[in-house]
Amino acid sequence: MTQTSLDAAALDAADPLAAHRDRFVGAAGPVVYLDGNSLGRPLRSTAARMTAFVEEEWGGRLIRGWDERWFEQPLTLGDRLAEVALGAGPGQTAVGDSTTVLLYKMVRAAVAARPGRREIVVDRDNFPTDRYVVEGVARECGLTVRWLDVDPDGGMTTDDLAAVLGPDTALVVVSHVAYKSGYLADVAALTRLAHDAGAWILVDLCHSTGAVPVALDAWEVDVAVGCTYKYLNGGPGAPAFGYVAARHLADGTFAQPVQGWMGAADSFTMGPSYAPATGIRRLLSGTPPIVGMLGLADMVELVAEAGIEAVRAKSVALTEYAIALVDRDLPDVRLASPRDPAVRGGHVTLAHPRMREVTAVLWERDVIPDFRMPDGLRLGLSPLSTSFAEVAEGVAAIRTALDG
Repeated sequence: MTQTSLDAAALDAADPLAAHRDRFVGAAGPVVYLDGNSLGRPLRSTAARMTAFVEEEWGGRLIRGWDERWFEQPLTLGDRLAEVALGAGPGQTAVGDSTTVLLYKMVRAAVAARPGRREIVVDRDNFPTDRYVVEGVARECGLTVRWLDVDPDGGMTTDDLAAVLGPDTALVVVSHVAYKSGYLADVAALTRLAHDAGAWILVDLCHSTGAVPVALDAWEVDVAVGCTYKYLNGGPGAPAFGYVAARHLADGTFAQPVQGWMGAADSFTMGPSYAPATGIRRLLSGTPPIVGMLGLADMVELVAEAGIEAVRAKSVALTEYAIALVDRDLPDVRLASPRDPAVRGGHVTLAHPRMREVTAVLWERDVIPDFRMPDGLRLGLSPLSTSFAEVAEGVAAIRTALDG
C-alpha cells in the first residue's frame, strides 16, 4: 500500500459499501469496534422487526404462527442463507441449535457413516469447542483423535493433512478460517484429500460466513456448521446453522444422533417411535429458536443486497489497510496472520507480550478488539459496519497503549 492509500478519509469516501454503515446501531458513535468477528453490531431494522414480531406474529397470531410460518422457518431461512452466502443449493441447510450442539450432531453422524474407521483428524489450534466435541465423541465411540500440529500463524494445509490420512480416517474437522490467525484454508483441496482416503470432512464456517465467499456444493463438502452472531449479526446466542450434502440425505447415510420431535417424519402425529424426516429437516431436534432468527434474517438480506464478492473485497481492503498501518506504526508488533490476502480471512492477529494488558486498556478507552492466548490481539473487521477510519483510530490507540 502506498502512503497516499493510508488516508482513511479518502478510503472511506471511495468505499462503495460505506453507505451501509448507517444501517447498524452505534456505527456512527464514539466506540471504535474491532471485534465484529466475535459479535456483530445489530442492524437498526432488527429492532423494528422484533417489535413487529412481538406485536403481530407472536402477540397476534399466537400458536397459529407455527402453522403459518414458524414450522418451516429453520429450513426457509437456511435455504436463503445457503443461496446468499454458502454456495449451496436448497434443501441442505437448517438453522437451529447452538454451534456446539450442531458440531456434536455432525461429528457423531459422520463417524457413524464411516463404520470400521477409528480416527478423527483435527488440528490442535482449532477452536476449543471443535476440539472438545471431537474428544468427547471419540471417547463415546471408542475412537482415536489424530492431532495435527500446524503453523500457529497459519492453519491446516494439504501437506499437513496428507501426512496423517489413511484407511482408518473416518472424519477430518477443519475451520475454513482459523479463529486465531485468520488463515483461510483451501477447503476444496482438503476435501479432495479426505475423500480420496475414504473419509468425510466437516467444515467449521464460524469465522468465514458473511465475510468470505463459500462454495459448499462445488467443494463437495460433506457436512458444515457455522454460527450467526459474528459476520451475520444475528445477536448474542443467535442459532447456528448446519449443512448436510444432499447426497448424504438422499442415500440415508446421514443419521443425526439427537432424535427429537421436530426432526421426525410427521412431527405432529407424535407417534410411539421415531422415524426421521426426509431431507434436511432430520437435522432438527427440539423446538427451534424463532426469535433468535430475526436478526439473522435481516443480515442475510443485507449481504444479498451488497453481494458476497463485494463484501469480500471490502474485507480484504480493511485487513490490508490494518497490516499497512501496523507495519508503519507498530514495528515492535508481530503480525500473527498470513500476509497474503488469498489465504487470510476477515481478521488479523497482532502479537506482542503485552497484548493482554493492552486489550484491557483499550476497552477502557472505548476501543474494542479482543485478546487470544498467549499474546494475540485480534482486529475483527466487519466489512459492512467497519470504516477505514475506525481501523486507523484503533491502530493508533494500540500504539498509545504500548507506549503508556
